[in-house]
Amino acid sequence: MTYFPELIDIRNAAKTIAQVASSTPLAKSIRYSKLFDSNILLKREDLHRVRSYKIRGAFNKISSLNKEERKKGVVCASAGNHAQGVAFACNHLQIKGTIYMPSVTPKQKVEQTTMFGGQWIEIVLEGDTFDDSSKAAKTYCQKEQKVFVHPFDDPKTIEGQATVG
Repeated sequence: MTYFPELIDIRNAAKTIAQVASSTPLAKSIRYSKLFDSNILLKREDLHRVRSYKIRGAFNKISSLNKEERKKGVVCASAGNHAQGVAFACNHLQIKGTIYMPSVTPKQKVEQTTMFGGQWIEIVLEGDTFDDSSKAAKTYCQKEQKVFVHPFDDPKTIEGQATVG
């Protein structure tokens, strides 16, 4: 089933993430403006602390957890930007997180994720693809009864990411 958030849900998410995600500017793309003989503006989501809009969805989802869910911790699967958003949110909110990444994830992405999460996260390099990591993460999550923080297919993640607009 496709989820379409209400405007009130997006506004509430914006309030939640305001402490970690600022309003990002639009910048004219000279290249694309010339190429298409138009005025093309790009949203500078790379200016966030984790260099991606993914902090919006991850932080909103993790912030929505109740006390018991926070105590159990969270799990995600990602090859990069979502992992960094989850790691940052775990550190900021002081919630334990387990982040599954494919074994082929670039060292820089693993190091950045570790830096953002600090002592609050554990990284598990598992599988050759995102799908392998995701399957392992979901299995671990169910076994340990933790909350899975999906990179895009979750109402709270969607509401947070929708604040980009």
